[in-house]
Amino acid sequence: MRTVNAYAAPSATEPLVKTTITRRDLGPNDVEIDIAYAGICHSDIHTVRGEWGEIQYPQVVGHEIVGHVSAVGDAVTKHQVGDRVGVGCMVNSCGECENCVKGEEQYCLRGNIQTYAGIDPADGSITQGGYSEAVVVNEDFVLRVPESLDIERVAPLLCAGITLYSPLHHWNAGPGKQVAIVGLGGLGHMGVKIASALGAEVTVLSQTTSKQEDSLRFGAKAHYATKDPETFEKLANSFDLIINTVSAKIPMGAYLGLLKVDGTIVNVGAPSEPLEVPAFALIGSRRSWAGSAIGGIRETQEMLDFCAEHGILPETELISADAINEAYERVLSSDVRYRFVIDAATLA
Repeated sequence: MRTVNAYAAPSATEPLVKTTITRRDLGPNDVEIDIAYAGICHSDIHTVRGEWGEIQYPQVVGHEIVGHVSAVGDAVTKHQVGDRVGVGCMVNSCGECENCVKGEEQYCLRGNIQTYAGIDPADGSITQGGYSEAVVVNEDFVLRVPESLDIERVAPLLCAGITLYSPLHHWNAGPGKQVAIVGLGGLGHMGVKIASALGAEVTVLSQTTSKQEDSLRFGAKAHYATKDPETFEKLANSFDLIINTVSAKIPMGAYLGLLKVDGTIVNVGAPSEPLEVPAFALIGSRRSWAGSAIGGIRETQEMLDFCAEHGILPETELISADAINEAYERVLSSDVRYRFVIDAATLA
């Protein structure tokens, strides 16, 4: 086993602290990765603060991981020492159920193994995430990071990028489609960039117009303030697809009214309280309300290659590990444009 430096949450109410953790021995199908950068996702905060259920502490989070392969098991065929690689939200799954066989491990019927706060099938330990110097992962869940993508900025693609790419791809966003992105944060700004690159006409729906300049720079054709009630009148029946990235309660009836006949609104944000959906807002125009998680490994690799082809990267702010707690507070107050990335070298 290898001992590495990390930042961990000691409890749901305490700040993260510097510590050491052990990484399991390399198995025949495992890849060891020296982590270069790790993104901070809002999910990390929800998890360590116990807002999505009880977890075991101390817990190292982080599921947006990029780095270089430092060692491989004897049976590894997909990666070799020195490769630029990434790890997202999963590190294993059953590999046998209907969904895994289809390449949709994110919907594993037996429950995929999360990068952190899961149970590692290799040794029964609690999985620990990317706020650390190294990680050991089954080769099937390690992704190739194209050389053209700036390694300092690429990490958030492993969660924010695929979380938006997957529904945009599934619901056929592309030329001739009117797509709205609700919220211009870590998720939303990736949705604008990816939907635009897919050829869709993109509109941003944000509370105010304060980020309008950014929306247009990322590829949107329009930006509207949802605090203005006239927005919902003006844009009624306008969109084929709406991706809601907001993890807060919104008036679903009003947003459903923005869809065309057969339009779909997809939730990727995960509010802690239930959303209320008036049935007639769905029935009247054969509208749909759906949800989407991340993508499978095959689709995530497709997303990375797509982003490399189109020069798509998240907007990031690089921080040292000792600034993680401050970064958490800034995420909660929406004081980041648009994703924090931890320099893992500062863990030494």
